[in-house]
Amino acid sequence: AARGISCTEIDVWRGEHPRRSAQEESAAAGHPDLIVTFGGDGTFLRGARIAAKDGAAALGVNVGRVGFLTEITPDDVRGALDAVEAGRATVEERMMLTLRASRPLDMPAGMDALLRYGRGPVLPAPKIRPGSPEEVGWGVALDVTALNDVVFEKLARDRQAGLAVYVAGQLLASYSADAIIVATPTGSTAYSFAAGGPVVSPHMDAVVFTPVAPHIAFDRTVVAAVDEAVAIRVLPHSGRVAVSIDGQLRGVLEPGDWVAAYRAPARLRLVRMRPTEFYHRLRDRFRLADSPAADPAPPFYRPRSPVPEDLAHLRLPPPQDAP
Repeated sequence: AARGISCTEIDVWRGEHPRRSAQEESAAAGHPDLIVTFGGDGTFLRGARIAAKDGAAALGVNVGRVGFLTEITPDDVRGALDAVEAGRATVEERMMLTLRASRPLDMPAGMDALLRYGRGPVLPAPKIRPGSPEEVGWGVALDVTALNDVVFEKLARDRQAGLAVYVAGQLLASYSADAIIVATPTGSTAYSFAAGGPVVSPHMDAVVFTPVAPHIAFDRTVVAAVDEAVAIRVLPHSGRVAVSIDGQLRGVLEPGDWVAAYRAPARLRLVRMRPTEFYHRLRDRFRLADSPAADPAPPFYRPRSPVPEDLAHLRLPPPQDAP
């Protein structure tokens, strides 16, 4: 208000009213230039879903417990907003995923009431992407993006998910498993990591596929190139498969259905107050301990002399005073 900038509160739950698509939420808020979230990574993902639709920037205020995606603490909000207005903040872009499917996703009757858990209505199934008619053999393009991951998991505890996984159009393996995770590098530190997947730098583009409790000797993660789609087909004798996008259930698949995840054309614009210290954050958030057999190591390595020409293209920490 002091700067003459309008601000709208976005309440994605709104009591018992149906939840809206990201485009509808953005339109109702007046198509904001900046989305600010207060919470943990889950809250940030809800804000990022809205920001991604209109190319808005997203700033996360961490009042959660982990905070891989959030940037600042509540005490820093005023200074951060001033920096954004003055153009001093850095905008960092992150890769997202989008989907094509053999048919539009839908939600079976009764699923909404089953999954509320006192939190309010679930999101609707994604719509078909505007201007993208169905093409024979290529399925329908879904109007949805994922910053973290797309998860295909068994719907019933007593029925495994039977899933064939194709990478770049080639069959990798058929799995009987609890779930299959397709993640971005940003999402590699979320569910994929908990399932044994690798940590992937968020500064790169890649598609990370991780099986969860598979009944197969090959239980490894595959990191595919950014131009290689990962497609999941539900096999004939599989139980029904739930599709969750960034932790939100968005549809249920039947045997014979397929969904392909691949890099979205748009990228999320994250507001950063300083260069991302991803590995410092990784060490801090996961409370990584040093080996008791190792000597103490300094917290950084960056000589104060000018950067040699052959290193000038690398991402380096800023100069700091020696400890």
